[in-house]
Amino acid sequence: MTLDNVVFIDHLPKLDLHGYDRESARVAVNMFVEDNYKMGNEIFIIVHGIGNGIVKTATHDTLKHNRRVAEYKTYYYNQGCTLVRIIL
Repeated sequence: MTLDNVVFIDHLPKLDLHGYDRESARVAVNMFVEDNYKMGNEIFIIVHGIGNGIVKTATHDTLKHNRRVAEYKTYYYNQGCTLVRIIL
């Protein structure tokens, strides 16, 4: 499955980073990726919000350097969310 096929996201695991700072978001994202890998969830959502883009940038940077992440992209219908697919 690719991220282009995902339309309905309500059933996917979700991490909400509202209220997090840059470093706390990095730690939370890495832990969430690892937890979903252990549970066998291939696709999940990270909600970072829009704001000034600080948490979004930190989230995308963290995902880019995580070895378990196959692909990620900002959700088409909501710019405050990122869809993530990991390698199981």
